Amino acid sequence: MSLTLPAAAFRLNTLHAQALAGALLVLAQSAMPGWAQAEQVNIAVAANFSAPMKAIVAQFEKDTNHKATVTTGATGKFYAQIKSGAPFDVFLSADDETPARLEKEGNAVAGSRFTYAIGRLVLWSATPGFVDAQGQVLKLGNFTNIALAAPKVAPYGQAAVETMTRLGLLAALRPKFVQGESIGQTYSFVATGNAALGFVALSQVFEDSRIKRGSGWIVPSNLHSPLRQDAVVLARGKDNQGAADFMRLLKTDKAQSVARSFGYEIAH
Repeated sequence: MSLTLPAAAFRLNTLHAQALAGALLVLAQSAMPGWAQAEQVNIAVAANFSAPMKAIVAQFEKDTNHKATVTTGATGKFYAQIKSGAPFDVFLSADDETPARLEKEGNAVAGSRFTYAIGRLVLWSATPGFVDAQGQVLKLGNFTNIALAAPKVAPYGQAAVETMTRLGLLAALRPKFVQGESIGQTYSFVATGNAALGFVALSQVFEDSRIKRGSGWIVPSNLHSPLRQDAVVLARGKDNQGAADFMRLLKTDKAQSVARSFGYEIAH
């Protein structure tokens, strides 16, 4: 026996079917990363990582709907700013101690911290041939000043002090110190010739597997504590999907390949 529905009932069932299909489509789209709701992510980044960060953020914005604002500076200064309520969602530090401290003090999301890169220190001069491949120029001391980042706020500055200490040269070189507030300012001192040479991050002068200009000595990593650099989601970014998505990207081969191209090592 056939059953004929009234026209009104047929229209109602059709509307229900359309509504159900629409709801399923929304659910399917929301499950796709490319359709996720766009978020603004504010990221604080240690100055040494500024160059690779540009490429990584470009990839992040290309792969998602999110937008990122990046601020670079010294790790110690970022710590003070974060404690004072600076509006950062993610922090990429130049060490592993500062993010751990922020996590312990309740300013970062527990369990979100990981090592995104291991940095390398280089003694560099903008003048070709000035720094020899073994760093003997430090012992000769034929220069008026040497730049380094302030050790109290910049891990690369602390690594420079450790290096000179282990070489037995700290007392002799200390009167020649020119200190930058961050490794970025330290690089500027040397690049402009205001300092004859200085300890900077390898990433600042490295390209295509070589020092791109001037002359430099890549400091053996056994002369200073490892420059393990940790990233962490800050308390403000706890519910920011963009922050979570950025941290996931930072762990991918794609992002790690960018870091390696600037001379960083990757923790395993």
